[in-house]
Amino acid sequence: MRVAILGFGLIGGSIARALSFARDAPAWSIAAWSPSGTGPARAAAEGVVADAVGDPAAALDGAELVLIAAPPTATLDLLDRLGGPLHATLADGTVITDVASTKASILATATRHGLRFVGGHPMAGRETSGYDAAAGDLFIGRPWVVVPADLADRPAALAVETLAVACGARPVHLDAEEHDSIVAAISHLPLVLSAALVEAVAGGAGPARDDWPRARSLAASGWHGMTRLARGDVAMGAGIAATNAPALAARIRDLRLVLDGWLEELERPGGPDERRLADRLHAARGHLEPTAGHPDAEPRT
Repeated sequence: MRVAILGFGLIGGSIARALSFARDAPAWSIAAWSPSGTGPARAAAEGVVADAVGDPAAALDGAELVLIAAPPTATLDLLDRLGGPLHATLADGTVITDVASTKASILATATRHGLRFVGGHPMAGRETSGYDAAAGDLFIGRPWVVVPADLADRPAALAVETLAVACGARPVHLDAEEHDSIVAAISHLPLVLSAALVEAVAGGAGPARDDWPRARSLAASGWHGMTRLARGDVAMGAGIAATNAPALAARIRDLRLVLDGWLEELERPGGPDERRLADRLHAARGHLEPTAGHPDAEPRT
């Protein structure tokens, strides 16, 4: 299968690496393009892709599957181009997919242009970015959300499922609204919380404090774990928040209500009740315990 990858950072590069190792899958021939051209050139030199091209039109030549591996707003821009000046370059029946972590606005744009589109979102990543961070095993065992624009077009969805399986992932079907609400909770809210924690403690939008230099020198794994996402790709994070704003805002309101409850506990007249605090922590931990049949409940080998 001839695949054109438009955008070639962590996710696009990792998909290319995974396909280059794929065994139980069709033969994959990959043409790659990125605005800088650096990642595709390196991948071509390493034999990971067949062709590193200088413009998207060259990548699209003969492609059966087009994978947009770009941040959400850049994905929208590329869809506009695929529905406009690049449309004549697409072969009849070409399936277009993406890897962005928001779906509703992207599906709406693809549908408006009449593109044969299936949304995709591999649920894997890391805070580092760029082709240097790409890894062929990034998707092994991970869910890969598939969001068809046309439920009747089963062959198009199958093409994206085949891509996911070739990368070692598990295809999971969701509609766009459910996807965006879920990822707002488990991915986008943690990003905002991580950034807000830095703002509150180190200054920024929070109250001005003069103890940050000393606090920074004492910070250990708890701080570094909680602020890991704030160290990620700024453009990616901003694009995610901008294209999933309603769902993310709803989750932030939920969090604000919970934090208000913690304030009430801590500022209780006569002092906080340690047993009530323990009950809250115990309940939170209980929500994280894997249920029977969930992949996280199975022993890892």
